[in-house]
Amino acid sequence: MNDMNKAKLDYYVELIESKLAELTKSKPELQGQVIEAMEYSLQAGGKRLRPVLMLEFCRMCGVVKPEKFADIACSIELIHTFSLIHDDLPCMDNDDFRRGKPSCHKAFPENVALLAGDALNTLAFEVIANASLTGEISADKAVMLISVLARAVGTDGMIGGQVIDLKYENKELDIDTLNVLQTCKTGALIEAACVMGVILGGKLEAIPFAADYARAMGRAFQIVDDILDVTGTFEELGKPIGSDKEQHKNTYVSLLGLEKSEQIARQLTVQALGHLRFFDDNSFLTELTEDMLSRRS
Repeated sequence: MNDMNKAKLDYYVELIESKLAELTKSKPELQGQVIEAMEYSLQAGGKRLRPVLMLEFCRMCGVVKPEKFADIACSIELIHTFSLIHDDLPCMDNDDFRRGKPSCHKAFPENVALLAGDALNTLAFEVIANASLTGEISADKAVMLISVLARAVGTDGMIGGQVIDLKYENKELDIDTLNVLQTCKTGALIEAACVMGVILGGKLEAIPFAADYARAMGRAFQIVDDILDVTGTFEELGKPIGSDKEQHKNTYVSLLGLEKSEQIARQLTVQALGHLRFFDDNSFLTELTEDMLSRRS
C-alpha cells in the first residue's frame, strides 16, 4: 500500500479505535464486569476492515468528511466482535485464543462473556438509533441501516451461517453448500458494511455494485482465512493454527486443496476490483482489496 493510502487506513483505524473506546468508558459498579468484558474484546485489536469499508464507500458516494459517521461505522465492529465472542464459546468453536489473547470466556466467566456478546449486539442498534435521535442522520436512513444490519446478523446472515457450520461438523459438504455457509457467516457482514456506507452517502443506485463487490471480496477474504489456518503461524494470526482441521471444519482448503483455493481467491479478487469501477476515486479501496489477498493475518 502506498504511503498516502497507508496514512488513510491508519487514520480510519485510529478513528474507529477512539470511538469504540468511548462506547465502553462508562462502567457502573453493578454492571461493570460485563462492560469490562465488552471492552476487553473490542480492544483486542483487529483490522477494523468492516468499519473502514463502510466509511470508504460513504466517501466514494459523495460524503466529503465520512469521519462524521465514525460512530455508525462502529456499529458493524460491535456486531463483528459480538460474533467472535460467541464463536469462541465452548458450545460453538471452543477456541481459547483470539487475536493473541485469551478468548473472552477465558478472561471472564463464561456467562459474562455470553452476556458481553449480547450487549455488543444490542449496542450496535442503539448507536444507529441514537444517530437519528440526535439529528446526525434522518429517521429513514436509520431504518434502512438497521434493516440491512439486522438481516446480516440473522438467520439469512451470520447466525444462519454458524448454524450451517455446526450442522456439518464431522460431515463433508459440497462446495455449493460451503459457499452458502461462508456467504452467510462471513460475507453478509462485509456486504452490510459496504451497503451501509452507500446508504449513508445517499447514492442508493450504487447499492448493487457495492453488494457485488462485497460478495466477491468477502468470499476471497474467507478463502485466504482458510489458507492462513494451514500456512500461517500463531504469532501472525493470534490464534492456534490448524484448528479448522482439528475441529473437522469444512473449509475451501479441505475441499479444494491449497493451490485451487489460492487460484479462486485471486479470481474473486479480480471480480471484486471490477465492481469498484462504478465508483470514482477508488484507488484506496482497490489497493486495500489487493492487499487482502496477500495478507498474513
